[in-house]
Amino acid sequence: MSIRSTQTLLLLGASGPVVFIATYLVNGAAQPDYVSSHDTISALSLAPHGWIQNANFLLYGALTLCFAEGLRRCAALRLTGYVSLLIAGAGLILIGFFPTDPVLDFPAGAPTTITTIGTVHSLGALVVFVAFPVAAFAAVSRRSPGWSAFSVATGVVSLAAVGAFFAAVEGTAEGANSLAGLYERLPTLFIGLWQIAFAVRVRTAHAN
Repeated sequence: MSIRSTQTLLLLGASGPVVFIATYLVNGAAQPDYVSSHDTISALSLAPHGWIQNANFLLYGALTLCFAEGLRRCAALRLTGYVSLLIAGAGLILIGFFPTDPVLDFPAGAPTTITTIGTVHSLGALVVFVAFPVAAFAAVSRRSPGWSAFSVATGVVSLAAVGAFFAAVEGTAEGANSLAGLYERLPTLFIGLWQIAFAVRVRTAHAN
């Protein structure tokens, strides 16, 4: 495996969260009835041009798989972390093909029904939410206390935000104010920063 191809895989992995976050922010801002702090990221698949968010999930999943492969080639992550990233990438691809059911009264007036497709999406999202923090925990290294602390902090705050998100969704009456959308976005930011930092760290160490 050439160093150049491995470096490319890491670069693609670092670009994944950047593209994902930028897309859902711009797409959300373009929807007149969509409130990012309230509505879920997945709900964008039910908005006009919903294929954009579906494609966003698919692309992020593919780039996460590239990230996992780049780390594997550099032996930068133990097996648990590698498998967790594979699961996260595959989970993102899965939820890209299986859109969510209407949630938190979006789209407005849509009946709150539970479908098989929506259930698959919810379960897939849960797997992704857990798999990324597990990968961060697996990146801990005795030789790098600073990096280890950052990885552990990323995993902890991400899981805490995920818990807050699900609590907000379950505890919110239909149409009521909620910060579920904000809580859901926090893990994407935390994990995204971790992915970028990890890719840069490994690329720098294996530049020669």
